[in-house]
Amino acid sequence: MRRSYDEATARGRVAGLLDSKSFREFCGPTARRTSPHLSALGLPVSFDDGVVVGEGYLDGRPVLIGAQEGGFMGGSVGEVHGAKLTGLLERALDVEPAAVILLLDSGGVRLQEANAGLIAMGEIQRAVFRVRAVGIPVIVAIGGRNGCYGGMSIVARSCDWIVASEQGRLSISGPEVIEAVEGIEEFDAQDRALVWRTMGGKHRRLLGEVDALVDNSIEAFRSTVTGWLGQSRPLELEDIEAEHHRLVARLRRFGECYDGLDVWRELGMEHPEEIPELDADAFNALIAGVEERER
Repeated sequence: MRRSYDEATARGRVAGLLDSKSFREFCGPTARRTSPHLSALGLPVSFDDGVVVGEGYLDGRPVLIGAQEGGFMGGSVGEVHGAKLTGLLERALDVEPAAVILLLDSGGVRLQEANAGLIAMGEIQRAVFRVRAVGIPVIVAIGGRNGCYGGMSIVARSCDWIVASEQGRLSISGPEVIEAVEGIEEFDAQDRALVWRTMGGKHRRLLGEVDALVDNSIEAFRSTVTGWLGQSRPLELEDIEAEHHRLVARLRRFGECYDGLDVWRELGMEHPEEIPELDADAFNALIAGVEERER
């Protein structure tokens, strides 16, 4: 029986993704690494500050893994939360695993921790680049109910690989933020279909920001992540410049599009309105044809 990814807790996702009973947690529940900022404000704290980090095996190969718990303050990143992820990534430089796996489920920086959260975000991203620089792949999975927003979306796009489900969303700003700043005429945050068409896993896969789209099951995520173990992507200046050129070309092509439907139509989809209803297999067959035409 397949297990739902988006309904699982952070620990449930880790346990399901890794080889059975291979996970060893760092700074676990008994360590009580809680946020000093939340307690100072009289707000509830969590015994793990909303993130699980540790090591284990995937398909028999050693990996480091971090999983954000979306049930605590929307998976937001504060000082302790960020330090745990940064420490996990820096450990990779010592133990050289087959990959560092990040199961992201976050709205971004924890606003109550302000600058401490912003600094933590920068430290995570710097650690990602240090790990990538020595050829260890950093793999991101996005399929939780909070999606991947704010600073964590920047971290995600700094990594080697991203796998997402349709339930996963990836964007700098969340729907409510866009509506609050630009107005409901620009973006209706209550229009959930619009949210998924512009930020959901399928749209991000079509734009090339996500490398694989899978069904909403832990088994599907595990299978895809396993295939990337030991496979890093180059991170040289020419690679970054090529990505910038690709983004400039994408902006020129789709800059006037308002809705994901407009983008999909521009990509040559005959029935773009049917894309949200496709399962992962049907969608991946469709995108194979798009990629062939775009070459």
